[in-house]
Amino acid sequence: MRGRPNLYTSYEAETQLFPTTTKKVLLGVGLLVLVLMPFDLWVVDQIPVVRFLGDSIWLRLVNKMLIFIIGALGLHLLSGLAGQLSLGHSFFGGVGACTAVLVGGKASTNLWGWGMPMWVWLPAAGVVAALIGVAIAPTAVRVRGLYLGIVTLGLVFIGLHLSRVFPEIAGPGDLGRKWPRLELRFWKEEDPFLDFSRDGHWFWFDVSKHQKTYFFLLLLVILMAWWAVNLGRTRTGRALAAIRDRDIAAEIMGVPEFRYKTTAFALSSFYAGISGALFASFVGQVPPEQWSLRASVTFLAALLIGGMGRVSGVFMGSFFVVMSHRFVEEIVDWAKHQAEGEGLFSSVFDFFISRGSGDGGLISVAQTALGYPLPASALDEIIYGALIVIFLLFEPLGMYGIWIKVRNYWKGWPFSY
Repeated sequence: MRGRPNLYTSYEAETQLFPTTTKKVLLGVGLLVLVLMPFDLWVVDQIPVVRFLGDSIWLRLVNKMLIFIIGALGLHLLSGLAGQLSLGHSFFGGVGACTAVLVGGKASTNLWGWGMPMWVWLPAAGVVAALIGVAIAPTAVRVRGLYLGIVTLGLVFIGLHLSRVFPEIAGPGDLGRKWPRLELRFWKEEDPFLDFSRDGHWFWFDVSKHQKTYFFLLLLVILMAWWAVNLGRTRTGRALAAIRDRDIAAEIMGVPEFRYKTTAFALSSFYAGISGALFASFVGQVPPEQWSLRASVTFLAALLIGGMGRVSGVFMGSFFVVMSHRFVEEIVDWAKHQAEGEGLFSSVFDFFISRGSGDGGLISVAQTALGYPLPASALDEIIYGALIVIFLLFEPLGMYGIWIKVRNYWKGWPFSY
């Protein structure tokens, strides 16, 4: 009813993802902004009046974030929804990448490949990763908590070892091989009918390869996020949440713990496999060492910072984890120029920024900086660690919890009760 958004007159209205008119309008505006984001609008005298992400450097970073979101959604299903700690998420990403290059890559004297089109190797990457997740699940579901984390951690080192044993799949160590491009073919014809890896022309305007890739990845993220959100509202999602909250009580109440934990591993591995295949194809040439413990910790950090157990938290955490490094670089570069100038606060910036040896700055912008002063490249890792500790101690729901508090404050403003 108008003016009473929390009053529902039917179960159908209450269970909608966007039950109020305000949410539907914001969804439409958000989708419009996402569609227009890769372009510069209303260019006058070669100067864009409205500028989004026409710069290919930022657009490439956004594409990387979209791929990361798919993998983080998989970890959300396993750790956030089912409550199962995993430190081996990057292993399944590597499985998906290796499957993609085996099914879709080109064969040579030292490399294996079947040369299949993308509509074959991309789903195959997720399916094979899911099957391996199902095969590992009987061992993983026998343990809980820290022990489960250690078991999944072992998968990372097993994957690195297998990549050295079979260099014919992922290529030699520290080098890798070329992955199949993001291009759609009916079968194995020479020219694809839709190529996301090269500049082209759509309808009446020119588009770059980064803009093409952006729309393709955006569509995948919307579909897979919609699937993840609706999974939490189904019988399977409620069963996984019951296992997360109290697994013994859930099993006593008739929830088959083994079956649903296996389902969680399969779904999480499927998402990770798709993400790994997309990332390897997007980069073009990835060494096997890319799928290391650091990658698994990065996925876990995104969930902890964004908000464990919330799909919106996955988006917030992924945005922070992927984009923060670039933001830190931009801020440090701006501070460097301020310290080199003669402005009012140049002495303040000069106190923090070290441009050479012996000038007393706290943060070094030199390329070969090690130890003290602190190199600027290490700031994002320090920020990761500090935020994880702070959120675990003071805000377990992460950035999503902060958003909820801000939203509730303005809903009740100016009253505090």
